[in-house]
Amino acid sequence: LGVTLATREDWLKIDGPADAVARAEALFNILNDARAQGVVIHSTDFHRFVDTIARGELDQLRALLAEPLVIATRRKTIIPKTLGQKLYLQSIRANPVVFGIGPAGTGKTYLAMAAAISALLKNEVERIILTRPAVEAGEALGFLPGDLREKILPYLRPLYDAMHDMLEPDDVARLTEKGIIEIAPLAYMRGRTLAQSFIVLDEAQNTTPEQMMMFLTRLGTNSRMVVTGDVTQIDLPRAKQSGLLEVSRILRDIPGIDIHHFSGADVVRHPLVLRIIEAYERYKNPIAGDAVE
Repeated sequence: LGVTLATREDWLKIDGPADAVARAEALFNILNDARAQGVVIHSTDFHRFVDTIARGELDQLRALLAEPLVIATRRKTIIPKTLGQKLYLQSIRANPVVFGIGPAGTGKTYLAMAAAISALLKNEVERIILTRPAVEAGEALGFLPGDLREKILPYLRPLYDAMHDMLEPDDVARLTEKGIIEIAPLAYMRGRTLAQSFIVLDEAQNTTPEQMMMFLTRLGTNSRMVVTGDVTQIDLPRAKQSGLLEVSRILRDIPGIDIHHFSGADVVRHPLVLRIIEAYERYKNPIAGDAVE
């Protein structure tokens, strides 16, 4: 930000040009407002806020904190960390079908899971259905040891991990045993009508157009769907088109369906993740005149 800081006990001195000092002062005011709203500030959050202000996006940070959006689950309270995440959650609350498309680490699936569990705890839905295609297994699935559940489990593990982060282990076991929370491969959705449900389709970039249409037409009465995916990580054979790429063109103008695109600025993992994503984007789309070996 172009300033130097000195701190002693309960005071902070900011030195630098007037405009830079104003930006730094705004940073600490925003951090204080965030803390007052219950946000736990980690080092990565601090760096993210600094980078956002350095990019000239101070107004976006203020908008993020202007109207707090809080999701309460059994184990933790979840607050969006970027404006993109906040808009995504607002969209999930306002639309029956939402697509969250963007790079790794933006919270697409985690926030969808949080919204689903919150809706269940508030009795807004009767069950949660979490699904993803097991594309990586392919024909080799039969060679893996164990029964069908054990073969499929590795591909559903990220959904289990997110769920255990928000619910007590006993609650997870009880709800899954009763079928209130169901985690299953996408193929298990065929032929069903999913009513009174919150349905999350993860890794949707690995669906075919036929699978995507099959899934979306499962929507039943008083249900909501969130479809998440990263179009830069498609594992389908080259001859097959991604259903997520196609659907964003087909459904973009239908009321009640929102397509939310995350950017690198929404990455909330380790700060290096953003730099990795940016490096790959530069490699794939070099500036005119730049050579890529």
